[in-house]
Amino acid sequence: MTRTPVFFIGHGSPMNAIQENDFTHALNRMRDYCPHPKAILCISAHWMTEGSWVTQMEHPKTIHDFYGFPKALFDVTYPAPGSREIADLICKTIPSIHPDKEAWGLDHGSWSVLRHVYPAADIPVLQLSLYLSQGAEYHYQLGQALRPLREQGVLIVGSGNVVHNLRTIDFRDNAPALEWAVEYDRWIAEQISTRNYQKLITDFTKTQSGKLSVPTPEHYLPLLYALGASDEKDKLHYQFEGIQNGSISMRTIVLGDHLP
Repeated sequence: MTRTPVFFIGHGSPMNAIQENDFTHALNRMRDYCPHPKAILCISAHWMTEGSWVTQMEHPKTIHDFYGFPKALFDVTYPAPGSREIADLICKTIPSIHPDKEAWGLDHGSWSVLRHVYPAADIPVLQLSLYLSQGAEYHYQLGQALRPLREQGVLIVGSGNVVHNLRTIDFRDNAPALEWAVEYDRWIAEQISTRNYQKLITDFTKTQSGKLSVPTPEHYLPLLYALGASDEKDKLHYQFEGIQNGSISMRTIVLGDHLP
C-alpha cells in the first residue's frame, strides 16, 4: 500500500462548510493526493480533553459545536463511519491514547473540511482529541508516534489555524488581512519550508505577532501533529494561502512522497 500523505487544513469559519469559494475549491482538489485512504484520523482544534482520546464508535455523530449561524449549517450532517479496528490499533500502539466510545463524534473542525475533500462521506473517520494542558513538544511527539499509520493507509489530517484571533475578527466580505497576521503566517511558512520545526515548537509565541496570532493554543496545535507525522522524505505543497476575516489564516498544507 502506498504511504498516505499528511494534510494540515486551516478550517476557518463554519460557514465554509456550505460555501463555494477559492478555499473550498482548493479542498476539493486535495482528494487527488489521496483518493482512497483506508481511514482518516483528524486532529481538530475543537475537542479539548484531559488526556488524549480517539473516537472508537462505529457511527460518529455530526457535532454542531457553534451558535448564531444559519439553519442551513445546522442541517448539514457528515455520516462517515468510524473504525473500531483503527481505533484499537492506535490505542494498542500508543498506550497514552484512550478509546472514546460515546462522548464525542466529529466536530466542525473535522466535518466542515472533510465534506469538501471527501463529499461522499464513505471513508471511516476517527477524531483525536487535544490534551490541552500538555505543551507543544507533547503534541509534536504524539504526531511522530502516529506516523506509522501512514504505512497502513490512514490519512492524518490536522485541522486548525496558524493565525486565529477571534477578538480582532472582521466579518465583512473581503476584509483586509491585518499586518501582524500576514507577518506571522509568512513566518510559519518560512519555518515549514526550511523544516525548522523546533522553532515552531518552542518559539511560536515569542514575538508580538505570535502572541496576537496564537492567543490560545488549540487552533495552533493540530499543525504540530501534521508536522510530527511527516518526515524528511515528504515533499511540501501549500494547497491554499490566505487570511479570512482579517485574522484567520487559511494556510493549508500537503506533505507527501508523491506530490506534483
